[in-house]
This record gives sequence, structure tokens and C-alpha cells, in this order.
Amino acid sequence: MSGAQKFLIIQFKSLGDCLLLVPSLEALRGHFPQSELHALVSEAAAPLLQHHPGLTKVWSLPRVRGKARIKANWPIIRALRAERFDRSVDFAGNDRGAILSLLSGAATRLGPASPGGFFGRRFCYTQTIAPAPRDRHETLRALHILSAWNVPRPSTVKLSLSTDPSLANLASTLLPKNTILCHSGAALSKKIWPAAHWAGLYHRATAAGWTLVFSSCIAPREVSHFRNLRALLPEAKILPPLKLAEFLAVLKQARGVISNDTGPMHFAAALGVPVIALFGPTSVVRWAPLGERVRILQADNCTCPRTVHDCEKTTPCMASIPPETVFRNITEFFEALGNF
Repeated sequence: MSGAQKFLIIQFKSLGDCLLLVPSLEALRGHFPQSELHALVSEAAAPLLQHHPGLTKVWSLPRVRGKARIKANWPIIRALRAERFDRSVDFAGNDRGAILSLLSGAATRLGPASPGGFFGRRFCYTQTIAPAPRDRHETLRALHILSAWNVPRPSTVKLSLSTDPSLANLASTLLPKNTILCHSGAALSKKIWPAAHWAGLYHRATAAGWTLVFSSCIAPREVSHFRNLRALLPEAKILPPLKLAEFLAVLKQARGVISNDTGPMHFAAALGVPVIALFGPTSVVRWAPLGERVRILQADNCTCPRTVHDCEKTTPCMASIPPETVFRNITEFFEALGNF
């Protein structure tokens, strides 16, 4: 399609949501090949897109929940306005994204017509589109927003992620070759596979001659889980807290990844690393990791409401996935891939 334009792509939600934006970036690039594509994301998420070949520039702002901090961020907002964007598209549709759409000064500002939010949110956009149904994968829901500009959906939707090549040596030092990385935490406690189950899996795997290493859990809701894990597995190696760019390089180095339903699950799949994904209360239809080397195990009869952080059952839903099931699936799956 002819006619060079300058686009600003806005996504201010979780890290996983930022990565799931990649198919939309590539669809925009394919439909407007001569145009500049800029992305505006949270400071924490910037490494996910920093090395994407289709982006002209990645802009970032600190994201503090519940605080807009417009005055503190005004120098960056002013620099964005100086770019004179032809179009902006806000994929999150939340208050922060809507306000940044308006402040960017883009001539055409597209966003989802999401319910709720502050009264003036709908006036921040010049164009809105009704969100796609919730029974679609999040990548397809993002691509649906672009249909307002007649951007065609790609025949194959896949994720890709590029890491910082300068961190490869550090990753090799932190994670020895042929190591399985276990990401046992999650921002919501109802998504966390119990520490006792992780310990049961660890003992089975190490007895079989595998090397398992755990990534750190640093979010407030993960502290209790991490304390229990250390108590149960004092002998296990646990990586120190890493910056996101460093963590991505470590993931790429892994022989395989076992993860709860959280951002690193998507990161590993996008890097082409074999992934065993443990799902509980969230929809596999909407949030499944995309990739050919993925196997999903889901808790039975999980009824946790979407809005609560903790499982309301006496025995957490995630506990219905036994360690022996995960161990068996690792063996079958990784052997089928030729990893053992």
C-alpha cells in the first residue's frame, strides 16, 4: 500500500500483552510498508520490542499503577508530539492509553470502545471500534482493532522475539547448557502451581538425571510462594533477580521451560524454546502460548472468578495438576522433540 505515514502504537498493560502485540505490528508493517512504526509501552516492557526489526523506535514511560504522572513524563510526551504522528492506535483501551493517545497529538487516534473508565476516555480517540469477542485469542483481538483501518489479518498468526545478542555470554554463565528453567511464580496467586508440587517435580526430574533451575519470584504476591519453595528445596539453584533483557537471554538459552500461565510462558514460546504451560483460572482459548513447541496442562474444574487474585477453594485449583503428570508430559514431549 503506497503513502508513507508515521504511526504510534500504544500498549500499556502487562508484559505478556505487550508481546502478544507482535502480530499486529507485523500486519501494520505489511499493509503500510513505507511507513514509520513507533511503539509506546511501559518502561518495564520495552526490552520485548527493542530489537524488533519492523519498528522504527520504541518509546517507554514508567508505569506506576494508579498514577498517570503526566507532569513527570511531559518531556517524553513533548518529544512524541514533535514527531507529528499521522495515526495512533491504542490496543489496551484503558485510561492511561487513551490519555497518551490524546497527548501524542496524532491526527487520527484509534482505540477500542471499551466500557468503563473515566468519563472523557472516549473523547481521547477520533475513531473507535467495538472489541472482539472474548472467546478469541488475544492476538486476534488486537488484530481486530486494526480492521478499522482495513489491515488484513495474516493467514498465520505467530509470535517472534529478538533478544539482545550482547547478553548471550551472560546467559550461558547463568544457565548451563541442557538446563530446564522453571518459572514458578505469577502475579496472581491463583495462577501459581503449589510449591509442594514444584518440589515433587524437582525430585522426580533430578532423579532422572535432568537439571532444573528456578527463576526468581519478586512480585509481592509471589513472596510467600517463593519462601515455601526455598524451604522445600534448599538444594535447588535459583537465579538471582534479572533485568528483563537479561532474563530473555537466559530463556533463549534454556533446553526447555516449565511455567505457570504468565508472561515468561509467552516469551519462551516466542523464542522457540519448548514450553510446558500450567494453566488454571484463565482461558486457554484467549491466552495459550503460540508456537509449535508448546504443551498445555490445565487444572480440572477451575472456577476462580476472573476478578479475584486468590483461589477461593480450600484446595487451590492449580493443585489438581499432579507433579507426576507434569513429569510424564515433560518426558513424552521433550523426547518427541528430540531434546533428550
